[in-house]
Amino acid sequence: MVEEKMGGCWSQTKDQFDNLEKHTQWGIDFVEKYTKFVKERSEIELNYARQIRNLSKKYQPKKKEEDENKYTWCRAFHSTLNELNDYAGQHEVIAENMTSQIIAELSRYTQELKTERKTHFHDGRKAQQQVEASWKQLEACKRKFERDCKEADRAQQYFEKLDADINVTKADVEKARQQAQMRHQMASDSKSEYSSYLQKFNQEQNEHYYTIIPSIFQKIQVMEEKRIDRVGDSLKTFAEVDRQILPIIGKCLDGITQAAESIESKTDSSQVIESYKSGFEPPGDVEFEDYGQAMKRTVSETSLTNSRSDIKSERSSKSKSKTLWPFIKKNKTPKQSKEPLSHRFNDLMTSKPKMHCLRSLRRGLSLKLGSNPEDFSNLPPEQRRKKLQAKIDDINKDIQKEMDQRDALTKMKEVYVKNPQMGDPTSVDPRLAEIAQNIEKLQAEAQKFEGWLAEVEGRMPVKSDLQRRTSALYETQNSTPPTNNNCAQDRESPDGSYTDEQSSEVQTKAQPEPPEFDEFDDADEEILSTIGTCKALYPFEGHNEGTISVTEGELLYVIEEDKGDGWTRVRRNEEEEGYVPTSYVEVFLDSNAKGAITYI
Repeated sequence: MVEEKMGGCWSQTKDQFDNLEKHTQWGIDFVEKYTKFVKERSEIELNYARQIRNLSKKYQPKKKEEDENKYTWCRAFHSTLNELNDYAGQHEVIAENMTSQIIAELSRYTQELKTERKTHFHDGRKAQQQVEASWKQLEACKRKFERDCKEADRAQQYFEKLDADINVTKADVEKARQQAQMRHQMASDSKSEYSSYLQKFNQEQNEHYYTIIPSIFQKIQVMEEKRIDRVGDSLKTFAEVDRQILPIIGKCLDGITQAAESIESKTDSSQVIESYKSGFEPPGDVEFEDYGQAMKRTVSETSLTNSRSDIKSERSSKSKSKTLWPFIKKNKTPKQSKEPLSHRFNDLMTSKPKMHCLRSLRRGLSLKLGSNPEDFSNLPPEQRRKKLQAKIDDINKDIQKEMDQRDALTKMKEVYVKNPQMGDPTSVDPRLAEIAQNIEKLQAEAQKFEGWLAEVEGRMPVKSDLQRRTSALYETQNSTPPTNNNCAQDRESPDGSYTDEQSSEVQTKAQPEPPEFDEFDDADEEILSTIGTCKALYPFEGHNEGTISVTEGELLYVIEEDKGDGWTRVRRNEEEEGYVPTSYVEVFLDSNAKGAITYI
């Protein structure tokens, strides 16, 4: 039915054949156009993913901003950046799938389509050329038959003319008759040849239009329908590529939502207090300074002379104090007798023993911005204690690393001693000596910082000690006479910073017993925090002491890297941890958490 329909459609072979050729070429051009469209869409996805990744990388916290991780809103933003990075990865997946599933397939199919189309139209042109050649041969036979018929008629007429003429000899008439008969025979042969070629042409023409061309057109039609179906499948794949990543993108968005819900304002406020509490004691009440006592003096004969001498001595003492301490707030009270002034100084020293004044701290810090002493003396006591503790922890880690290297080299040396063919034992000695020197330097540095830490912890008051000092203020004002004339301002240097230097006598009176730090009572136990995760590649039976058994595919936490001895320290839970062979696990380290220590 299809062949009859297509054979009837293409009655004029040449025109329809050309139109069909144009139509199929337009279909191939459309496939190439669609392939180019998908390629540009893939490039857009890649550029978008690249821009998203660059944006996420741009706003990732720097090393100097690592302190931000202690706030929940900062951690939520960092989680958002990580989820956004995964979101960009899904757009890269879109580009990759479009390239492999659509662009590559359509490019390959286009080449196959062009080859198939070329073959079909080559066969069609060949069949068309055969029909045209048969037609030309038929036309030649037809013209020959027509020419022979005309020549026979002309010879017959000439013979009849000579036969009717009485003046023509009998020989001429006979010759004309034979010529006419020969012409009639030639016409008869041409007729037979024309009839034979005509029958052959009709047969070839019927075969061409009802068998060969319909078959070629059927193949071209199948080819065109496959092309159309392939375009439809590509459009479905175009949509499926996006649909496949929607669940993962949804998880990324859910992760951002969970990060936003994890923000706790109360926790962040408490963290601000913990980070910036200074440990300073608030300044005490300002005492009343009675300027009217001078008016109660009894006027004597020498009162005028004495008062003038007192004023001169007062002015000279003020000028000296200005010269020595230009940045100190001065007490402009007129100088009184020596005993009341020293008594007031003693009261001030007793009320604030070994504590820095908040006013002098602000002035000292404002003048020392940018300075960074090794002992962190520019920081408040609480912040200084934290910095010193962190420094000590870092030094202890370095010491532990050096000791691990020393132990490893010692084992290597023992192996060399037992097996001299493996190496020279003396070759390890220079490195061991260098490690010993490094350990000594680090231990000396640790002792130095521990001394500063002990000094800070010994001077930091707790709440109970602060209350005792406050109550002792009023007892001291009415009891023991002063023996030291130094005040809190006298511990300030000319540049406005503070110093903790006092006499041993004042320190003994100000702080009779060392303070107790209740907030650090729980910091006795120290465990290593996780620095990454690992996956067991093979099962391991941990029979030896210090090892831990694992099963294939099990996920564990890494708490210590391989030190070069082929073992990695892992943890299954809070109670179960041990060593496993490094070659048995695949380690994924977290650079941000590497080497951190958690106190519990």
